[in-house]
Amino acid sequence: MDIKDKDEEILNHKETAESDNSADSVGTAENTDNSADVSEQDGEEEVSEATELEKANAKIAELNDKYIRLVAEFDNYRKRVMREKAELIKNGGEKVVTAILPVLDDMERAEQTMDKAEDVNAVKEGVTLIIEKFMKLLKHEGLEKIEAVGQDFNTDFHEAIAMVPGQPDEMKGKVLDCVMNGYTLNEKVIRHAKVAVAQ
Repeated sequence: MDIKDKDEEILNHKETAESDNSADSVGTAENTDNSADVSEQDGEEEVSEATELEKANAKIAELNDKYIRLVAEFDNYRKRVMREKAELIKNGGEKVVTAILPVLDDMERAEQTMDKAEDVNAVKEGVTLIIEKFMKLLKHEGLEKIEAVGQDFNTDFHEAIAMVPGQPDEMKGKVLDCVMNGYTLNEKVIRHAKVAVAQ
């Protein structure tokens, strides 16, 4: 091999090495660009996550505030209802008592009249009027007398205190006599009628 051939071989080797180096430098530049893109994306993702976290925390704080306000409002409502209920229990009869006062006045006048009255029938008539007025007032408040005599015995309304034997077949199981009247208040039985029933 002569000198000329050796020079060409060295030159070729240098060119190959330079081309390899330039390719490496291009690859390195590309890798640098890619890593910059990745770090930029990571930074955007971190900012996005931080923003979402702030929004979520703000929403939690808002909901927590609403919850605390609702609990406080409900507690105030419950206390107010309990106060009103206690007041109703304490003064619930005020309306009825106020309505009864005129009847009480009539009874007091009747009592005064009885001391001076000579006509028993007039006194009796006055007392009957007072009772009618009183019953009308109670009916207006929802009180109803339970009909008993001649009705079929019904444990929802009647309480049997006596059984009367030896009655005709058509009267068996019916109320013969009412010893004490029963009453309903707004269709609820507040006192059963005490009755005698045919056996």
